[in-house]
Amino acid sequence: MAKMTTKLLPGRRQTHGGYSFLATGRLPEHRRYIEKFLTAARMGLIRDLGPTEQDLTTAEIILIDRVISKIGILRCIEEHVREQGIMSGNLLAASLRASYLSYSNSLRLDLQALGIERKKAEEALDLTEYVKKHYPDKNSGEKKEGSDE
Repeated sequence: MAKMTTKLLPGRRQTHGGYSFLATGRLPEHRRYIEKFLTAARMGLIRDLGPTEQDLTTAEIILIDRVISKIGILRCIEEHVREQGIMSGNLLAASLRASYLSYSNSLRLDLQALGIERKKAEEALDLTEYVKKHYPDKNSGEKKEGSDE
């Protein structure tokens, strides 16, 4: 009987590591570089809402920690997809099918709960107002904005 050969490497298959991050709070060895990003993201959220962690409520701190966990999972999935590809055979990669959109939506809702929303756009300036503001009448003696004349 002929021995079957495979092209599989010995050992466990490498996964995205998002679930181990969720379970243990530590990133897998091959994803340690994401830790700097997560630390910077946490500090940025605290600065946006704080300015220090002591200025935040307990609920805000809990939400920030949940946001960071979800970002960590999403980044692990994104890196795995970047390495392994979006498709697995004829199907979307399992990590994208199963949970990516759920975590993304949950992250969005947590950020909304923290009060981080879209900034309101400034009111559109009328063309006539723009011309008056930036190109005043030369006879009036007004100076144009930003000019040294």
